[in-house]
Amino acid sequence: MTEKKFSSLPSYPRYTEPVMRKRASDFYKEMCFRRTIRDFSEASVDRRIIENCLRAAGRAPSGANQQPWKFVVVSDTTTKRKIREAAEEVELSFYNKEATGKWRDALKHLKTSPRKEFLDTASYLIAIFAENYSISLNGEKTKHYYVKESVGIATGILITALHNAGLATLTYTPVNMAFLNKILVRPSNEKAFMILVVGYPSDTVHIPDLEKKKMEDFTVFI
Repeated sequence: MTEKKFSSLPSYPRYTEPVMRKRASDFYKEMCFRRTIRDFSEASVDRRIIENCLRAAGRAPSGANQQPWKFVVVSDTTTKRKIREAAEEVELSFYNKEATGKWRDALKHLKTSPRKEFLDTASYLIAIFAENYSISLNGEKTKHYYVKESVGIATGILITALHNAGLATLTYTPVNMAFLNKILVRPSNEKAFMILVVGYPSDTVHIPDLEKKKMEDFTVFI
């Protein structure tokens, strides 16, 4: 096995503290405008924007640098319709049989339902898969480590990059996503992690007035 070589980090910026404070403050203010929406416009999005946001996500740290993620970007209308039909079938079963009263109460303020029109109307659906192991050309399996953590970090960077570019997103996780492997023809070593719905908000979009916890409520300095 060839030994990995290490190199120095080229031109890593070292800002003055006032600049750092301003950059941190500006970024926080920008992220305050990030909201999850469920009502998307049918307006198309330039694929090059999506590609660069995916490149940013691909820079995420991962366990042993195994990069155990796969992003399947769907814009084809027929495929989006298949995903919607399969998702609504799963959702209908969940709402009617599996969802507890407490879970329904927790969702009530978001006004969700088994109908998922956004899967049709949004410009892109990005199906995110987690690779539990990789398979070499000769069929040899290599176990991946910290898969969920790694894919979660990459997904967070992707959401942030898309917002930074001026796009809205929805993190959609139906209770059973096995249908994605079949529709998108993904191998058995990939497990669906999330559908990230991406596009422009509709002109009539309404979002719930949600409050985020204050930093003091979720942070402890020692």
